[in-house]
Amino acid sequence: MRGLTARRRYSPVMTEMPAFLDRLRPDVPDIVVPRAVLPFFLPRHPVRGRLVRLGPLAEALLGRHRHHPVVATLAGQALALVAGLASALRFRGSFSLQVKGDGPVSLLHADCTDVGALRFYARTRSERLAALLASLAEPSAAALLGRGYIAFTVDQGAERERHQGIVALGGESLEEMALAYFRESVQLAGLVRLAAAPGPSGWRASALILERVAAAGGTRPRPDHEDATEAWRTVTALAGTLSDAELLDDGLAPERLLYRLFHSEGIAAEPPRSLAYGCRCTRARLSGILEGFPIDDLDHMAIDGAIIMTCEFCNLDFRFSRADIGGRGRAD
Repeated sequence: MRGLTARRRYSPVMTEMPAFLDRLRPDVPDIVVPRAVLPFFLPRHPVRGRLVRLGPLAEALLGRHRHHPVVATLAGQALALVAGLASALRFRGSFSLQVKGDGPVSLLHADCTDVGALRFYARTRSERLAALLASLAEPSAAALLGRGYIAFTVDQGAERERHQGIVALGGESLEEMALAYFRESVQLAGLVRLAAAPGPSGWRASALILERVAAAGGTRPRPDHEDATEAWRTVTALAGTLSDAELLDDGLAPERLLYRLFHSEGIAAEPPRSLAYGCRCTRARLSGILEGFPIDDLDHMAIDGAIIMTCEFCNLDFRFSRADIGGRGRAD
């Protein structure tokens, strides 16, 4: 919010008015990627997974912010990860990933709704980031985030209890941090490959997520009753041959990529899911927040008769006339 000594920014959580009905809302990208998440399973193995390709949605989300490329890369990986995890759950509301640390990136948040609306924001400590980059050209996620925790949360609204799992940050990459959560919080064996990078058409982000399920998870048992542990090793070894370039290649169809990886083991795809640009801020929501401030505070926020609030997710400014905001009474 401009007009304060330190610019205040708004991080919306829920909204009373759908964004598309808010006629005074600033323009945001109207982007839907129809086949962004491709679920699949290996019929002869107790393995299921999702391949996530954000395509132009990554540029629409990451390109709105002026983050350093190393921060944008981390955010792109988080977007792909949260989209892949959310697509495996049955819920109504939002599924979020949040990382808080004492490093140059103090906060990283990404969330995805049950219908695939995706958004993110990141907060950085500029001086600490500059100092880190002076010593490391390509710092790891661990160096960027420092010590802290990672939380995964399912939020289905005020009338439903939130489900949340939190673990301390561990590992050098966001992939390793996510796997540490799987092991410690949900006792799930998995594999996570994440990639994000700028290219000729802008930013791209992708993820490959594998989960080991119960031995009966395949459509039929393997004829020779291969040990499930050995099967998992085989599949993860094949996944280990995947390169970032392949993950991010718009010209390599998801089905083709999965066939290239797992055709020797057999693979079956399930119906794909879409992802969309998903910031849900509205003028009505922001106006309601401003109405809760004391009159004196509103007067202090205003510059030339206007108050500007900035959404941290879409990085858009919302201008309100000071005369239209009443406030809740004069401050003591």
